[in-house]
Amino acid sequence: MENAIEVENLKKHYGDVKAVKGVSFTVKKGTIFGMLGPNGAGKTTTIETIIGLLDKTDGRSTVLGMDTERELAEIKKKTGVQLQNPSLFPRLTVRETLALFASFYPEPLDITRAASQVGLKPSFETQIDSLSGGQKHRLAVALALVSNGDIVFLDEPTTGLDPKARQDLWGVITDLRDRGITVFLTTHYMDEAEKLCDQLVIIDRGEIIARGSPKELIDENFPHRAIEFTDPGFTEEERAKLKNINEAGSVNFEENEGRVILYSETVAATFDELFAFTQKLDKPLDDLSVRTATLDDVFLKLTGRGIEEDEEA
Repeated sequence: MENAIEVENLKKHYGDVKAVKGVSFTVKKGTIFGMLGPNGAGKTTTIETIIGLLDKTDGRSTVLGMDTERELAEIKKKTGVQLQNPSLFPRLTVRETLALFASFYPEPLDITRAASQVGLKPSFETQIDSLSGGQKHRLAVALALVSNGDIVFLDEPTTGLDPKARQDLWGVITDLRDRGITVFLTTHYMDEAEKLCDQLVIIDRGEIIARGSPKELIDENFPHRAIEFTDPGFTEEERAKLKNINEAGSVNFEENEGRVILYSETVAATFDELFAFTQKLDKPLDDLSVRTATLDDVFLKLTGRGIEEDEEA
């Protein structure tokens, strides 16, 4: 399958700060490609460099086979972009703003349809400065959709949306793929990446640390189930002993935000050892659950911390 986007050794530095440290990846046509990582990982910088809003420090990238430096004007005609904080005219209405952006493209999507897809039809005649934060975010997505382009870049598209609006937008994104449109999605929501993405890269502190489909990443890192419970107050010595529970069952031990997680291939045997261990200590288990591994577990394993632990940058 032909690639819609190709990025090779892309770097973006701000003086001594290396925001993006030589990332390389390809995006196949007609797929949802995700760039997953915490705030400040380099996701927005990567998108803004590819679409020409930022000058790259080094590397090369192509979109639809066109060089992003030499053929940027042609690329813009075929791509829609949703930015986290777009600059809009506050006195224009939603309808007027969509009509303005539609005029930039040779074959735009009907603006009423674009507004309806993101739940903004009731606010069609509302001025931008009267919209709520969530409505402005939906409008930013609609402005990307109105391009009717071959590729849509969505930078954290569901941030600030309520659960229903988030689910509705997921449906819009999968519909784009079903219509053959390529979607480049950045997110720090693990469930979003796991639900939507055909392929993804995990980026952390400007570097890609893993790549593959969500299932491939989970299966590669965790042929286990996760036994999770609230830390009952283990001492350091007890934590050291806990790591050796059911050693033959390939148990891995992690801690995250007051929770203890044991990854085990032999859940029943690990349970027996765990209950015996905590009973002997007189530290009963609370809020105990067993689940399959998720992308949260993958990120925790690869970085040693949860995705929400970094401060927004």
